[in-house]
Amino acid sequence: MPAFRSRHLCSVAAALVLTVAAPATAATATATAASDASTAAALREVLFVGNNWEGTADVVKSSGDFARIGRINVIPDKDARMAEINADPIKWIYFQAIRNGVGEGHDQFVDDMYTTPDGASVVASRPSFADVVSIDLATGKINWRFPVSGYRSDHMAVSPDGKRVAVSASISNTVHVLDIVTGKQLGSFKTGDKPHENIFTKDGKYIYNMSIGDVNTSLDAPWQDFTKGDRRITVVDATTYQQVKVIDMRQRLDAIGLKDYSDAVRPAVFSPDESKLYFQVSYFNGFFEYDLASDRITRTKTLPKNPATSDDRTTFVNDSRHHGLSMSPDGGKLCVAGTMDDYATVVDRATLQEGPLVSASKPYWATVSGDGKACVISESGADQITAIDFATGQKVVSVPVGDHPQRVRLGHVAANWTGTGS
Repeated sequence: MPAFRSRHLCSVAAALVLTVAAPATAATATATAASDASTAAALREVLFVGNNWEGTADVVKSSGDFARIGRINVIPDKDARMAEINADPIKWIYFQAIRNGVGEGHDQFVDDMYTTPDGASVVASRPSFADVVSIDLATGKINWRFPVSGYRSDHMAVSPDGKRVAVSASISNTVHVLDIVTGKQLGSFKTGDKPHENIFTKDGKYIYNMSIGDVNTSLDAPWQDFTKGDRRITVVDATTYQQVKVIDMRQRLDAIGLKDYSDAVRPAVFSPDESKLYFQVSYFNGFFEYDLASDRITRTKTLPKNPATSDDRTTFVNDSRHHGLSMSPDGGKLCVAGTMDDYATVVDRATLQEGPLVSASKPYWATVSGDGKACVISESGADQITAIDFATGQKVVSVPVGDHPQRVRLGHVAANWTGTGS
């Protein structure tokens, strides 16, 4: 929750200044504390749900009944962007390729989003427009726009202090790191083919990027794996943006006899102490546990297949049989979105025993509710989000949202905010 962390750090910093500054008076300290409390009280924690094919984001309560609070239009400049694309043959070709490939015949208008620390704006990546924009949550207008290198933007990550946002430019094999308030590029780094997921370590020192290779071809048989490109985890210093190391899961999978498994790391999540990384790969109904200290895969979890789901790899959307992974704040439970198998389930991290298989229509992402009690999945096939209780593994509630929800992220808005779109 970047905005919460940022406010917490600001409050701590303010307290330190008051402690060491001799001229400060009790009245000044009281006024500053009151101001901090007022700022915190003026914000409300919410969940942003990006409706990728529609170009909107629904904002819902972060816990409880997850009721919808409001909606924003993520493509208020659509006419201007389309005019640019139609005037440039190369941009037009890529726009159409995105629509007919990764977009499954639809435009990809909103992939990922995070709010600024003050809750005044939301920053969103828009794959079909190959950019990142900041949208004022009070007016619905664009504050700034950053065109990424290449022709498609993808997953993002925000730094623990909420000040920087990293976005994958999947065509140029680049990650851009931007100032979340100004949109100015602070740095960038190169990755493997088709950078996808980004994760900041909790101390903000490193960024992990997972490149997934070419997921839009029908060359999906294990013996054709070499055609998918350079797939790896790239770890960089989050200050200098210099590469620290590369982790090739091909070698780690081969070491445990899984030579026919894809090494394309999809959604991933660290354990609370960041000693373990849990990750999904293309085509696989399950996930892996990777120990960072020993640099090896320590456990494999295979989850049930849906008998109605074909094992024909060419039928999997963007090569992802399962796509969506989150962890309860205490590190005890994992929540898995079984995308092509049409279910989600909570898995005990100690035993790797799955709970009930909660029926869901093409669940595409998994995150954690604001109170940490539930896993929240996006059901892209049913245009809804569903909350699943971490403790019981049972469904809590489903809430309708827009067309093809994908990424779901915690954020903050003004306490009295009710939306800027229909």
